[in-house]
Amino acid sequence: MNDSYAPTPDDKFSFGLWTVGWAAQDVFGPATRAPMAADRAVHELAKIGAYGVNFHDNDVFEFGDTAADRDRKIAAFRAALDATGLKVTTATTNLFGHPVFKDGAFTHNDRDVRRFAIAKVMRNLDLAAELGARVYVCWGGREGAESGGAKDVQAALARMKEAFDVLGDYVTEQGYDLRFAIEPKPNEPRGHILLPTIGHALAFINELERPELVGINPEVGHEEMSGLDYATGIRQAMWHGKLYHIDLNGQTGPRYDQDLRFGAGNVGGAFWTVDAIEDGIAKGQYTGPIHFDFKPPRTEDDAGVWVSAAACMRNYKILRAKVRAFRADPEVRAAREAARVDQLAVPTLADTETWADLKDATIDVDRLAAKGMAFEHLDQLALEHLYGVR
Repeated sequence: MNDSYAPTPDDKFSFGLWTVGWAAQDVFGPATRAPMAADRAVHELAKIGAYGVNFHDNDVFEFGDTAADRDRKIAAFRAALDATGLKVTTATTNLFGHPVFKDGAFTHNDRDVRRFAIAKVMRNLDLAAELGARVYVCWGGREGAESGGAKDVQAALARMKEAFDVLGDYVTEQGYDLRFAIEPKPNEPRGHILLPTIGHALAFINELERPELVGINPEVGHEEMSGLDYATGIRQAMWHGKLYHIDLNGQTGPRYDQDLRFGAGNVGGAFWTVDAIEDGIAKGQYTGPIHFDFKPPRTEDDAGVWVSAAACMRNYKILRAKVRAFRADPEVRAAREAARVDQLAVPTLADTETWADLKDATIDVDRLAAKGMAFEHLDQLALEHLYGVR
């Protein structure tokens, strides 16, 4: 096995505790693996070379735990972090598991549930800040509806704005160095989820009182479920300065959320995803962890969980090596020039020009219409690097 693909702390690979800790239950059958305590997940992730972890409050302790049980489990989690050196890169709140959230949390039709949900987030923000998290992910998995008459969508968006404004005030007044990252998803578990795509989330953020505190956390599977291209989406998010976190996994087109290990499913999409991330890192547009939000299939036993998790990191580094080789290839550089990719960075108007200089512009329409773009050759070179023949 090529040691150059082994993870190191500099790779900043992180995992959600819910990923390796998933007991593999689904709507058609019960769990196939035993529950996993948060402290054990931390120790096992450290063994395979992870850098950090993300956690929901109820990944560490149960929803109905007493204060004593909660403190005991948090202490065990903290001790595991101290023993292994793993970082808490991000945190989030489970606002979807308990039946009280069956109609959502921030947008639940019942005001009492909305108030409880915001309080639940504030309590976990305290813990996240204590443990050093810098980003707080917000996935509204049950913020939506199955039928048109069940939800006043404009009122729901107003209530969601209200929740983010309250939480923005809270972290500011507490002095926490935390930013929020909205995680879009189009459907599942609700039939229609509010803020279903990167574009919806970006538009929503503009309406907040503290938009500088809120960005996005796109997930591969969530975007590809919509038939969208993840790499394009995160490049736009970086263009806005709003890519605060990423969730990487595998998906094979518009269907249910598969949560395959990263690099499985849409392999070409994974290649361009790594290309986009590495470009963003090089430009200083993304500084967060390389985070994996996948689920080991229910076919796997405990040993298979760690094989699957390690493969996420290994696949990222394999693809990173291929991306770097692709970008450094002289033939690729020539192909990009032939495809005029470099010309897109040149402003359409010169520094001193205005619309008046363009109004009467003419070109050789027939010549340019007949000239090919040479994209196929460029794309074939990318595939040959991906296939390992260059």
